[in-house]
Amino acid sequence: MSILSELDSVKKELQEVLKEVSIVPIEWKDGKLRWIDVTSLPWEERYVESSDIYRVAEAIKRLEIRGAPAIGVTTALAVAMVAYNSPNNKDEMMKNIEKAVEILSHTRPTAYNLFWALNIMKKTFYESIDLSPQEIKEKLLSKALKIQIEDIKNNLKMGEIGEKLIQDGDTILTHCNTGSLATAGHGTALGVIKTAWKNGKKIKVIATETRPLLQGARLTAWELKKEGIPFKLITDNMVGIVMMKGMVHKVFVGADRILRTGHVINKIGTYGIAVLASYHKIPFYAVAPTSTFDLTTSPEDVIIENRDESEVTTVLNKLRIAPEGTSAYNFAFDMTPPDLVSGIVTEKGIVEKDYESNIKKLFE
Repeated sequence: MSILSELDSVKKELQEVLKEVSIVPIEWKDGKLRWIDVTSLPWEERYVESSDIYRVAEAIKRLEIRGAPAIGVTTALAVAMVAYNSPNNKDEMMKNIEKAVEILSHTRPTAYNLFWALNIMKKTFYESIDLSPQEIKEKLLSKALKIQIEDIKNNLKMGEIGEKLIQDGDTILTHCNTGSLATAGHGTALGVIKTAWKNGKKIKVIATETRPLLQGARLTAWELKKEGIPFKLITDNMVGIVMMKGMVHKVFVGADRILRTGHVINKIGTYGIAVLASYHKIPFYAVAPTSTFDLTTSPEDVIIENRDESEVTTVLNKLRIAPEGTSAYNFAFDMTPPDLVSGIVTEKGIVEKDYESNIKKLFE
C-alpha cells in the first residue's frame, strides 16, 4: 500500500470511529487544528482554528486544551501540522519539526501523554527521512491520525472494561474532568461512567467542582448534562461528609501519569479523595490508557506543575477572592500512592495489586 493510500484509509477509519463519540474536542482541518476552547465552557461552545505552533502551545498552556490524552493527540497533530505547512525541503522541515517539539515539550511538564506523542512523532519522522518531502508529510499525518483513532478506541474499550466494576444503583464520585473534553472523545473515568449509563445501569454521579479552575463544575457537569446522567455537584472539601453519610459507592478518577510502581499522578485533590476513600472503605479506581504509563521515572523525580498563583487568588482570573498581594501555592497535580488504589482500568484490562509486577506484565 502506498503512503497516500494508507493516509486515505486512516482518514476513512477516523470518520467511522468518530461516529462512536458525541463530542470531538480536537480535529485536523487541512493543515490547521480545530479545538473546543474549554475555558469558554459552559457559557459558550467556542471553537478555535490555527496553523500556528505557538498558538497551539499557548492553548495547551492556558488549558484551552487539557487532559493528558487530549494533550497527547493535540501534540501529535501539531507536529503533523508543522510538517504539512513546511516547504518541500527536508532540512527546513527537520528544523521546523525540531523547533515545534521543543516548544510543545515546555507546555505541561506533568502530563506524560505529551512526551509519549512527541517521541512517536520524532521517531516516525526520522524513520521516514529517506522518503520524499511529500511522503514524509503524509506519513506524519497518518501517524498522528492513528494516535487520535487509538485514543478513541482505547477510551471505548476502557468504558466496556471499567463499567463491569459498577453495579446498578451505584453513586460514583469523580474528580476534575475525564470525559470527551479531556481525550480524543468519550473519556477515561467519565467514559466508564458514560458506558455504564448507556448500558442501562441506573447510576448517579457526584462531581467535585475541582479548584482552582473548576473543571468539574464547568466541564464534567456540562458533559453529564449533555448525556442526561443524574449528578450532583459538590465543593472539593465536601468529599469527606458525602462519604461519611454513605452517599458514595465507588470513586473513578483519571490520570495524567501512572508510574511503573502504581503511583497515580492526577489533578490536585485526588490524593485527598483517595485517603478518604480508603478510610471509608470505598473502592478507588484510576482509569487511563497505556499511553499514560511512565515506566522509567521514579516517584521522587516526577515534576509536579506549579501554576500561576492567580488561579488560586481569583475565580477563573475574573473575580479576586483574596486581598491584593496575597501569595498562594498552586500545585496542579498530586500523587496517590499505590496502596490507596483499588485497581487501574486500561484498554488491556484492569491492573490489580501488586502494581509493579502487574504493570510490567501489562507491557510484556
